[in-house]
Amino acid sequence: MIVLPAIDLRAGQCVRLYQGDYSQATVYSPDPVAVALRWQEAGARWLHLVDLDGAAQGQPVNLETVGRIRSATTLQIEFGGGLRDLASIERILSLGIERVVLGTSAVRQPSLLAEAVRRWGERIAVGLDARAGLVAVAGWQQTERLTAVELAARLCTLGVARFIYTDIARDGTLSGPNLEALQVLLQVLSLAQPARALIASGGVRSLEDIRSLARLGVEGVIVGKALYTGDLDLAAALACAASSEPTAEAGS
Repeated sequence: MIVLPAIDLRAGQCVRLYQGDYSQATVYSPDPVAVALRWQEAGARWLHLVDLDGAAQGQPVNLETVGRIRSATTLQIEFGGGLRDLASIERILSLGIERVVLGTSAVRQPSLLAEAVRRWGERIAVGLDARAGLVAVAGWQQTERLTAVELAARLCTLGVARFIYTDIARDGTLSGPNLEALQVLLQVLSLAQPARALIASGGVRSLEDIRSLARLGVEGVIVGKALYTGDLDLAAALACAASSEPTAEAGS
């Protein structure tokens, strides 16, 4: 299982939100590049990078910072936040970003998602951001009348190979991941041909959480606040994920 440390960008700084609330933001570093290098030195191979300003405004905002992180590290990077048209997606990918995550556009512009998947294949992932099971969009500020499970099933038909599930109520709370919701999603994604990959996000706080997610059978886990508060050591989390095995029935 892959562990992806998260960096959330707001006004060029590394911040964390509480349950996706922009009014409850904590600045952890004014230098996101230094943070990315710290995670790289700890052994990370992937970085989960989110442009919070871009998610709220509908177009990428922190591109200069993204470019500096790309230039300074050898990390593989997945990026999300404000990607609502093909030009924005292409611009991010042209920076050397390995994967982009579509959220709002995947819900509201399925034709855009389909074209993006046609052009870039597995470099396109979809974020399933849920509040009480319902999909949230526009920087988590609007809720759709659609469940994450329903959306995942629908988008599998468009060829999406990878989904990232975030339980908003647990994001930034250190309350543990929503294992039950993840299990249901894995069951849905296992029915696709071929089966789709799932990355978990939200609430991870301990090595036991890492073990539980690995046993569940998710492809990866995004870890944010626990790294910044010191509740979780990244090197230890990486070692734990590498040594943990999924259960035989995971995703089935």
